[in-house]
Amino acid sequence: MSSLAARLSATSETANRNSSTPAGPASYTHGLLGVDQSTNHLLLYLLWGSMAALCIFILVARFTQMGNAYLRHLFSLSASSEQQAFWAENRTKIWPNIKKHFVYAPIWKKRHNREIRLSTALNFGTLPSRFHLVLLSLYVLSNLAYCSLLDYGRDRSAVMADLRGRTGVLAVANMIPLVLLAGRNNPLIPMLKVSFDTYNLLHRWMGRIVILESFVHTLAWAINNVWAHGWPGINESLKASASFRYGMLGTLAMLVILIQSPSPIRHAFYETFLHLHQLLAFLTILGVYAHLKMAKLPQLPSIQAVVSLWVLDRVARWLRILYYNVSRNGCTTVTVEALPGEACRVKFDLVRHGTFTPGCHVYAYLPAVSLWMSHPFSVAWSEDHPAPPSPTTTTRTQTNHLSLTSATKESHLPITNTQTLLAALDAPPPSRTSISLVISARTGMTRALYTLADTSPQKTVFIKGFVEGPYGGLESLHSYGTLVLFAAGIGITHQVSHVRDLLAGYASNTIAARKIVLVWSVRNTEHLEWIRPFMDDVLQMQGRRDVLKVLIFVTKPRSPREVVSPSRSVQMFPGRANPAVLLDREIVERVGAMAVTVCGPGAFADTVREAVRRRVCVGSVTFVEEAFTW
Repeated sequence: MSSLAARLSATSETANRNSSTPAGPASYTHGLLGVDQSTNHLLLYLLWGSMAALCIFILVARFTQMGNAYLRHLFSLSASSEQQAFWAENRTKIWPNIKKHFVYAPIWKKRHNREIRLSTALNFGTLPSRFHLVLLSLYVLSNLAYCSLLDYGRDRSAVMADLRGRTGVLAVANMIPLVLLAGRNNPLIPMLKVSFDTYNLLHRWMGRIVILESFVHTLAWAINNVWAHGWPGINESLKASASFRYGMLGTLAMLVILIQSPSPIRHAFYETFLHLHQLLAFLTILGVYAHLKMAKLPQLPSIQAVVSLWVLDRVARWLRILYYNVSRNGCTTVTVEALPGEACRVKFDLVRHGTFTPGCHVYAYLPAVSLWMSHPFSVAWSEDHPAPPSPTTTTRTQTNHLSLTSATKESHLPITNTQTLLAALDAPPPSRTSISLVISARTGMTRALYTLADTSPQKTVFIKGFVEGPYGGLESLHSYGTLVLFAAGIGITHQVSHVRDLLAGYASNTIAARKIVLVWSVRNTEHLEWIRPFMDDVLQMQGRRDVLKVLIFVTKPRSPREVVSPSRSVQMFPGRANPAVLLDREIVERVGAMAVTVCGPGAFADTVREAVRRRVCVGSVTFVEEAFTW
C-alpha cells in the first residue's frame, strides 16, 4: 500500500508540473490536458488485475471441486452402498460452514430468488446471495474509489478535466466485461462452471456502473464548457465536433437504458425491453466507438475489443442456428401440442445430430408468434432418429449400385467383396436429433403460442422454427451416491433429463448413484400430462425400480380420489411438499455423497435452499439451483 501511495503521489506531481503552464479554462474542455494518464493506467492495472485474480481464484476452486468429484466418481463406480460411506461425511468443518453461511446463504433469512412483489404488476426482482453481495460491493466501491483519487489541490478546471478523463477511462474499460458477461457464448461459463444467471446479475450491476461513470464523464465535460464559455458553449461544442456529438449519443443511449431497465419496468414489458435494450446497446457502442476514433483517444483499442466481443458472440449464435436448423434437405420443423393446464409440448425436429447434456437449455425462435425474438427453455427430452436420405444421395447410391454390379461382372470379383461394398452403400444415413420442450403459457410469446395450438384442430399445429444452443448443463451429477431432485411446476423439464441420464448411467455402471429421489410439486393432476410420454420411457428403463423413487405432491387437487399412488416407487400426496422433512429422511438413509438440486419458482427454491443449509454440516451435501432471473 505504501508503494501504491508513493506511485500515486509521484504521478500527481507529474500532472501538476504538466499543468503548471498557463492554460485557460477552455483548454480543459477537450483532449488530455489536466488528465493524469499515469494514474489512469495504474488504476486500470488494478481493476483488471483484481478481476483476473478473482477468475483465477474461482478457477482454482472449481478445479479442486472437479478433482474431488473425479476421485469420488472413480472410487464409487464399483463400490457398494457401504463402501461409499467414506464420501458421505465431511472431512473438515471449514468448507461446510463456508457453504452454509456464505456460498449458499441469502443476504438475510431465506429470501433469495423469491421475487419481491408489491402487486401482480410491480415486480422488484430478486436478491443476490451473500457471496454475490460481497463481489458486487467490492466492485462498486473500488470503482467509486478509483473515480475519487484526484489531486484536488489543482485548478478547478484541471480537477474537472481529470475527473472527465478518469471516468471515461473506467467506463470504457468496464464495457469489456460488461459485454463479455452478457454473451450467451461467454467462454467463462464453461471455464469457471458459473451459470449464465450469475453473469447476468453481474452484467446488470456493471451496466449501472458504466452508465454512472459515463454520465459523470459527460457532466464533467459540460461543467468545464460552462465555466469556459457559459451555457451556450455546450451547444457550440456539439455543433463544432462530431466526436462530441457521438459521445453525447452514447451517453443518452445509456441513460435511456437506465430508465427502462429497473425491475418493475423490465418485468412488466419484458419483450419490449429486450427490443429496446438491444437497439440502445448498439447505439451506445456505436457512439463510444465513433467518439474515441474521431478524437484519437488512447482508449480506442478497448472499445475495439468491445466491438469484437459483441460481433463474435453474434457470429457464434448464428453459426449454432445454421448448423442445427438449416441443411440442403430443409429446415427445422416444429410440432406444437396444446396440453391441459395451459402449457405446450413443443418438439423441434433438427436437421442434424446434436448432443444435449442433462440440464441444458436452448433459445427457441418461433417466427409465427414472436418474429425474431428468442426465449430460453430447458430441454426436457432429446432423441435421435435416422435422417431421411436426400434425393441426390438416393440417385448417387443407385448409380454406385449399377457401377459396382457391372464392374463385378466384368472383373469376376468375389461375391463377398461385392456384398460388403453394397452393404456399405446401403448403410443408414446419419441420425438427426429431435428435442422437446414444455412451455407454460404466461404472457407474450408463450401465451400466443398456446393460443395458436389450443385453437387449432386436434390441439396441434406444425410451424417453422429454430433453436439456438445448447447452453448450460454445467453440473455433472455422476459422482454422487444419493440425489434428491426437487421440481415445482414447469421446473420438472430440467430434472427429467437428469433422471434419464442417471438411470442410463446406473444401468451401464458408469455413475456412483445408488439412490435417486425425484420430488415434483404440481398444482393439479392435469399437469402430469406435461411429461407423461417422457416419464413413461423413464419408468421402463433398466434398473429403475432399484434406485428411483418418484414423489408427486398435488397442491390443489380437484378431488381426493385423483391423488392415487400407482406403485410403491411412484407415490402421490395431496398438499405441499416439505423439503425439510424430505431431506431429513433422505440424509439419514443416504448412500455416499449427496446432491440436492432444485428448479422451480423462487419461493419454492428458497425453501429447498434453506433446508439444505440447515443440514449441510451433517454430511457431504451439495446444493445446485437452476434459475433464470431476468
